[in-house]
Formats: sequence, structure tokens, C-alpha cells
Amino acid sequence: MGTARYLEIAEALRGSILGGEYPVGAQLPSESDLADRWSASRGTVRQAVAVLASEGLIGSRQGARRIVLRHERRHSFAELNSFAQWADSQGYVVASRILTRVRRPATPTEASRLSVPTGSAILHVLRLRLLDGEPAMLERTAYAPWVAPAVEELPEDCSSIMNSIAGTHDIVAHYGEHLIDAVSAGSVDARMLRVRRGSPLLRQRHVSSTATGRAIEWTDDRYVAGSVTFSVSNSSDTAPLSRHAGQLDG
Repeated sequence: MGTARYLEIAEALRGSILGGEYPVGAQLPSESDLADRWSASRGTVRQAVAVLASEGLIGSRQGARRIVLRHERRHSFAELNSFAQWADSQGYVVASRILTRVRRPATPTEASRLSVPTGSAILHVLRLRLLDGEPAMLERTAYAPWVAPAVEELPEDCSSIMNSIAGTHDIVAHYGEHLIDAVSAGSVDARMLRVRRGSPLLRQRHVSSTATGRAIEWTDDRYVAGSVTFSVSNSSDTAPLSRHAGQLDG
């Protein structure tokens, strides 16, 4: 089955934006001009443009030529760094706000990830993260009991909890395991991230540990679609895929 026409147009426009043909602040051609260029209906072009708007690459205002808002924000997992560290390194303006901070018993999943008994008193933090002034991610983090006091003493607008506890308490993350999937925005997500309820969100869950393997945090991060692109690099030298004569291909 071939790729839908509007997705082909969206991919071409995305490449033009990321390739610099349309710099940040530039206007895209009108829908009629794009329709002529691609020999497509204006309805098809409108669908393609809507895809880019949902990714945050262009403005979403209807009835006007769209403005390029930004280029792709790519976050690589090749290095273990915090959201704030990554944003700062890319030149984005990052801000954070702790919404709730409460001690409560660990759920079975939190206990398993933090390697503590079920029901242990962990610190749960709900935090809103912004990039260039716009909501980008809602973060739900369970901190291990031994880390909780260090996090409780931080101000609500602390831009990087991990940087802060590393500097003041020598709690440093050396290892991380990441799980990535997609979820629908619930009522809290929708309200805080300014999206419609049921909108798709990119979810990244990860556990961070010290050099000795002691768990620091287990977090559930939910990103507005298009706000960040995750990058993963692979190498056959790290995990070679061997093929042998007579072996069936999967």
C-alpha cells in the first residue's frame, strides 16, 4: 500500500524546513501555490500542513500563510543528560515548575524500578517543563527514599533537579534505561500541556542509577507531539547481527 499523498507532501516540506530552505520566521508558500507545485488538491495540501503544525514546526493559525516556528529538536540517548542539560546545550530557553511534591507509599512498579520494598515512602514530584516559553513536557517522578530529602529542599522553579542534587549532595546519575511509547493525554496532561484531551503524547519512562547501581529516580515524561525528537544510534560493532549459511531470515 502506497504512502498517502498528504504524508509525502508533509515529508518533503519537513525536509525543506529542516534543510534550511525555510528558516525560522519565514512564511511557507500559500496553499494554492503548494497545490500547484505538487499537483494536488488544496484539501490534500491542508492535511500535509496540518501534520507539520501538529509537530510544532510551523504555526497552527488558520486562514493565513504559515510561519516556520523552529527546526527539529533532537535529543540523543548517546549521552546520559537531563532535560535541562540537553536544552541548554542546544540553546533553548528551558524553564520548570514543580506543581506537586508529596511523600507517599511506592506503587509495585515504582518499588520494582527503585529496588525498594513495596509501600516504601518515596517522594513523588509532578513537574511542568517548558521550552522557549511553551509547555513541552509533563514529568512524573518517583525519587528513592534516600534521595527524597535532597529534592524536597529545592525551589519550585529549579531548572534541573539532577544538576542540583549532583552539586549539593553528590548524587550523580551514571546509568539510565529508557522505555519509549505513546499515550493519550488525560485531563491533567491536556490542561497543563495545553492540548486537547486524547491528543497523542510521546512518553519516555526511565530509571537513573548511580555508578554503583543504586536507583535514584523512576520517571514518566510525557511530551507534546513534535516538541522533541529522540535520536538513537546503533552499531553492529556493539551488538553484531550474525548470519550463517542455512539460517532462516526472520
